[in-house]
Amino acid sequence: MQVHNTAIEGLSIIELDVHGDNRGWFKENWQREKLAKAAPELASFQPVQNNISYNRTGATRGLHAEPWDKLISVAHGKIFGAWCDLREGSATFGKIVTHEVGPETAVFVPRGVANGFQALEETSYSYLVNEHWSPEARYTGTNLDAVEWPLEPREVSEKDKQLPALADVAPMPPRKILVTGANGQLGRALKRVLKNAEFCTHAEFDITNPPQRQWKQYEAIINCAAYNDVNGAEDDRAAAWAVNAEAPAKLARIAAENQLTFVHVSSDYIFDGSKELHTEDENPSPLSAYGASKAAGETAAQTTPQHYVVRTSWVFGDGPNFIATMRRLAEADKEPKVIHDQRGRPTFAEDLAKGIAHLLRTRPEYGIYNISNSGDTVGRDEMAMSVFIGLGHDPSEVTPVSTEQYREIAGPEAPRPKESTLALDKIEATGFSPQNWRAALALYLALYPSVPSEPSEPSEPSVPSSAGEPSATGDTSEPSAEETAGTANTTENTEASEE
Repeated sequence: MQVHNTAIEGLSIIELDVHGDNRGWFKENWQREKLAKAAPELASFQPVQNNISYNRTGATRGLHAEPWDKLISVAHGKIFGAWCDLREGSATFGKIVTHEVGPETAVFVPRGVANGFQALEETSYSYLVNEHWSPEARYTGTNLDAVEWPLEPREVSEKDKQLPALADVAPMPPRKILVTGANGQLGRALKRVLKNAEFCTHAEFDITNPPQRQWKQYEAIINCAAYNDVNGAEDDRAAAWAVNAEAPAKLARIAAENQLTFVHVSSDYIFDGSKELHTEDENPSPLSAYGASKAAGETAAQTTPQHYVVRTSWVFGDGPNFIATMRRLAEADKEPKVIHDQRGRPTFAEDLAKGIAHLLRTRPEYGIYNISNSGDTVGRDEMAMSVFIGLGHDPSEVTPVSTEQYREIAGPEAPRPKESTLALDKIEATGFSPQNWRAALALYLALYPSVPSEPSEPSEPSVPSSAGEPSATGDTSEPSAEETAGTANTTENTEASEE
């Protein structure tokens, strides 16, 4: 078996081995293992339906672009095949490829590439598709005039005669990306990065009970939703587990059944912080119920073959978060006490969104990837001081305190990792280089105004959040806003926790 590329991206001509003797011939029309070996890019083709048509000489069909992949072949006879790329945004849109196909040939036709043929003799034509036919599915096509046929087209259906000229074709839109957690910081950032995505809040898409979708019309799910209340998870473990562990398992099952890529956002809180730098191959060692639920969510996400588990830390962006709180306190001339012995690197939500888009665009090896901003590792107090400096305030107004000192002020809380810095070597090896967090902070302070003491959008009612930000549509797995309760002195604790 040999596979040849064509002038249309993704359209492949496959030479089959035909074994003949005095009785006739035999061929393996489709053999997954051999096809995957000859063309790894076709390994994911999983047909669910086989159709056969009988065609008299001169019968001409097409050109039909369908919302699924197909593998066409001939059981008897010969056709003149024609294909035209009708995919919206394709680099080869409008390109036409023709090829004679007999029993020794098969053609892989990707979704959105119009398929047509003319029977050069009496022919039995066969094709496999990876989705069941549905009248609700969206089709498009172009008329036969776009192709120079070897025979005068006859036996053409009335429906095919009505197909538009190539110049008037409505292109086949690409598969969509479903984004959960649309109201959070990451969800909002992804809206500025992804063009062909459907963004859902918790009210629109409850990840604990996923609604039905025509999943074959999607290519990926990005799960930004999370239960982010680290302290609350200690007392409400069932709710945290339902959102952070069980829900990713349900989404992963959907992804596996429909061959979707599943992007699941995780957290540095899956670690105990005993190492100064956390790599992707480090085993989880959570300190809290929240961390345990996030670690379980990672395991669940990895049950589907096409997965990217994205670990991140200390996210800030459009919405309530640690840096937004420090900004508000600075502008109010407050002097917060901030923990100094929890260290890490912050992540600008815009850069996290770009990193996720990079993974989906370039498709490196599936697995776990750390994404944060680059730069030096700092304590939360140093990060707060950087905010004060960026706003023209005296950084000495920030008073460093230890975790133990803070607990004496605020009372018991769930344990946090001391070290949260994530290694970036793996994501950088894919060609994505996150910017320095200090540059990202300067950009954030310039672009985003002060956040009001109450969030602009209401919390989701089903999952509590100590910081008043959407949890079930959460900003990321980083419990950023709830951390603000651990950054202010006694007189500021209540105000910060309402952020």
